[in-house]
Amino acid sequence: MRSFIAAVSAISRFLGLIAGILLFTAILSVTQMVFVRYVLVQSTVWQTEYTIYAIVAATFLGAPWVLIERGHVNVDLLQMAVGQRVRLVLQMLSGLASMVFVGLLAYAAWYHFEEAWVNGWTTETVWALPLWIPVLPMLIGMVWLLVQYVAELARLWLDGPDAALGAKEALFSDIAKGA
Repeated sequence: MRSFIAAVSAISRFLGLIAGILLFTAILSVTQMVFVRYVLVQSTVWQTEYTIYAIVAATFLGAPWVLIERGHVNVDLLQMAVGQRVRLVLQMLSGLASMVFVGLLAYAAWYHFEEAWVNGWTTETVWALPLWIPVLPMLIGMVWLLVQYVAELARLWLDGPDAALGAKEALFSDIAKGA
């Protein structure tokens, strides 16, 4: 089980690296677009669309890594105020509810990807990018986020609710217990 968790987390970290590279290329694209428009006084064709799709792709591909880093929005006031057993139950329920939501997003992404692929849809711009290309990162990101949730729930089951706490969360947990 631990090797499964390690393998899934390694792939999530790799996707996080890809997300960072996409954000960097989006910055380069905007820089190039500004140069072409204001220095060379020419029009741009693909830069705006690429930047939008790169940032969206980075968001979806980076989501599993953000889950590992505990960077998603989490209201844990109640979790920190209760004992370990109740905290474990609350975190498991939260993970399961998140898996349902992410599973629905993954299904919607698959449906949209398949429609774009089969129908040969393209963007309505001069670039005419096939639409399955910008939808694919959403599909990959949501499927892998679902797998990462499975790994995180396994880690939670094996190590307990406090194993992944950072220093700040551990401090608040101690304060809530009256230590």
